Amino acid sequence: METTAPTLGTAPLLLIAAAAIAVLLFLVIKVRLHAFVSLSLVSLLVALATRIPLADIVPTMLDGLGGTLASVAMLVGLGVMIGRMLEVTGGAAVLAQALIRLFGEKRAPLALGVASLLFGFPIFFDAGLIVMLPIVFSVARRLGGSVLLYALPTAGAFAVMHAFVPPHPGPVTAADLLGAHMGTTLLVGTVLAVPTWYIGSYLYSLYAGRRFELPVPADVTTDADTADTAGGGDAGYAKHDRPPHVGTVLGILLLPMVLIFFNTGVETLATAGTVNGDATWARAMVLVGQTPVALLITAIVAMFVLGRGRYPRDRVEQIVNGALGPVCSIILITGAGGMFGGVLRASGIGEALASSLESTGLPVIVAAFVVATALRVAQGSATVALTTTAALVAPAVEASPGLSTIDLSLIVIAIACGSTVLSHVNDSGFWLVGRFLGMDVATTLRTWTVMETLIGLVGFAFALVLSLLL
Repeated sequence: METTAPTLGTAPLLLIAAAAIAVLLFLVIKVRLHAFVSLSLVSLLVALATRIPLADIVPTMLDGLGGTLASVAMLVGLGVMIGRMLEVTGGAAVLAQALIRLFGEKRAPLALGVASLLFGFPIFFDAGLIVMLPIVFSVARRLGGSVLLYALPTAGAFAVMHAFVPPHPGPVTAADLLGAHMGTTLLVGTVLAVPTWYIGSYLYSLYAGRRFELPVPADVTTDADTADTAGGGDAGYAKHDRPPHVGTVLGILLLPMVLIFFNTGVETLATAGTVNGDATWARAMVLVGQTPVALLITAIVAMFVLGRGRYPRDRVEQIVNGALGPVCSIILITGAGGMFGGVLRASGIGEALASSLESTGLPVIVAAFVVATALRVAQGSATVALTTTAALVAPAVEASPGLSTIDLSLIVIAIACGSTVLSHVNDSGFWLVGRFLGMDVATTLRTWTVMETLIGLVGFAFALVLSLLL
């Protein structure tokens, strides 16, 4: 869809953008209107306010929606299928127990965090946390000490992976809107996620575990109960009594990363002239390493390897089918974020914002972090903050000369960091963590909110430094 020439000046367009965000926040926070409906309505209002021709409004909206869904839906759907197969077969428990044996009981919080980092690659924050908490509580009861010492590294790991690394919907959508290479974003996000988690989550948990002495809650006691909750209450989704070998779990988690590395590695070598990029083998490696294909292969492997000998084929089909329902809302919200971005581009607001950012001299990566932080604090949803910020800064990114593939991925990470900081009462994750750990609001603010803010600030510092050095 061609961009409609703006009929308004820069100042009116920026005022419309500010009003659009204010209306969006009002609808989501005060009216409690679903984010998908809110984004769709605001997109329509912006199109009308910026005088996009009436005949072009709906095609512009649908073009933005469809383009985003084409990139996001497949990745999120396949990713959650992989995560659910690992979840219901007990893969998380196996991985956690193996790492505790490897690291030793004294480093159990570190082991739980590393397990959550690995398990957090395909599974969403809330589902992963619910699956791991019974393991966390069991370890905390056996070893003693505040439950925060064991729970915060786990929760922080899932939060980091959910915000930084595809195939989670936030970074996938932001990378798509900014034109960042998905494989590079996955590698950059993974590389930055580990030290960010270690500093912002693990080291902080050592302090919080001493500062806040919280007993292990008594309301969640068994793995099966938690698995049933995560699986929608179907007792058939409880973890299997013959869990997979830890090597199998690690192999499934690492398979998509290895395949995607084939893609980026071959493309890098072809650009350098080391290999012939037109060779059949090279094209095949690039194909299997594209993120959708890599996840498709991994999902098939997970269903076959994990399901064999544990579940009949019809039950495997039920498990992966049941995994899709809970993420439909997230996929639609990310698609609506792309719709909003398409309207912003067509209206000229994006170009107006780009010129304004250029005139202030504020680097795009810093502006992206600031905008994402403001949206995160105002409305709570990290996904909405990610998608809306990416849509707003995309024209500024396009107008910035000399941005490399890594630069684009670092801007995605900066947006993710801004959408992570200052989790508070308007964030569902705030209540999820507080409820399961038995904390009141004040304690949750002094622990979970502080940790999320540290994660965002540390991650942004890493991204900013790398953008200056590379």
